[in-house]
Amino acid sequence: MLTVPNLALIVLTAAICTAVVTALALAVLRWTSRGSVASQVTVVVAAAVLSIVASVVAVVIEMFVSTHDLTVLCWVVGVSAVVSLTAAWVTMNHTVGRSVRTLVESARRIGDGDVLQPQTPGLKEFNELHSQLAESSTRLAGARAEVDKLDAARRQFFAWISHDLRTPLAGMRAMTEALDDGIAPDRDAYIRTIRAKVDTMTGMVDDLFELSTLQSGTLRLQRELVELLDLVSDAVSDIQPTAAERGVSIVERGVEGHLLWADPRELTRAIGNLLVNGVRHAPDNSEIVVSAHTSDEKHLVLSIMDHGSGVDVEDLGRMFDVGWRANAARTTDHGTHGAGLGLAIVRGIVEAHGGEIHAEHVPDGFRLSVTLPIAEPEPQVSTPGR
Repeated sequence: MLTVPNLALIVLTAAICTAVVTALALAVLRWTSRGSVASQVTVVVAAAVLSIVASVVAVVIEMFVSTHDLTVLCWVVGVSAVVSLTAAWVTMNHTVGRSVRTLVESARRIGDGDVLQPQTPGLKEFNELHSQLAESSTRLAGARAEVDKLDAARRQFFAWISHDLRTPLAGMRAMTEALDDGIAPDRDAYIRTIRAKVDTMTGMVDDLFELSTLQSGTLRLQRELVELLDLVSDAVSDIQPTAAERGVSIVERGVEGHLLWADPRELTRAIGNLLVNGVRHAPDNSEIVVSAHTSDEKHLVLSIMDHGSGVDVEDLGRMFDVGWRANAARTTDHGTHGAGLGLAIVRGIVEAHGGEIHAEHVPDGFRLSVTLPIAEPEPQVSTPGR
């Protein structure tokens, strides 16, 4: 019968053998830290097998087994250990190694810009990792496409704004040279034209500065309780002369009686830009309708509808982008001027107020609607340490 001292000796022997083998395995792992995953796993498996073999052999020696039996046992455990380690190496190299090689190849393909399809290269964890890589490759492809789109839009915008600035500059230069040479047929008319072109360029530069402020997030709204009718009236007064030249009338419906917390200067500018867009695309001798209503207790909807054809359906999501214009030739209609920044500025101002803007075709024409919060925004509480 196995006594307690003998059992304690067996446990102690097994613990010592396991500790020695584990220490050797850790040393090997550190020495081969840059090795493959398969080799690292094989070292761990080998340590487990060798610790069992060493413990068994040591315990058998302590039991004073005959030399013949000890030799047989050593051969049995030795052959079993070698076969087990060989099988472990082959298995790890086949399964883990193949999975790792697949993941490495997938990572390289992601770097080349490919979109991966989910695969099952081997073990469950590797399959999940490859699925995550495939999902990441899809998101990266989308992000790259968006960056390419924005970069193309940026290059196109700079080309357009350069054209829009160069055209009035060239005209001003020609007229100033004519004035300087004394060959201008109507000096006063030339001066008025130069002044108008200067005003146009000033407006374009102001738009660029406003847009940069909006996009950089440095715009600070000075909110106050304002009457929507006052803002609309101011904007209509500014655009009325241009509209009258083409017989376009601006009608206000349901605008009175609405109060909201907003920056009057910025919101008036946004309404003015919407009216400029409406007048630009409205047919001659037509009507532009400015209306307002509350969608719920917290939001106000301001709409500007003209009887023009609007933009193509596929362009509805692009018309608020910087530099976008409906016509590819980049010419403005009816003598109006601009750099394609008006609606982009409107969107920036509206979003700064916590609202949103959208465009839609309606039976009577084309409508741009702005949804704005009515109530005063909650003050932001600064967090200590930030």
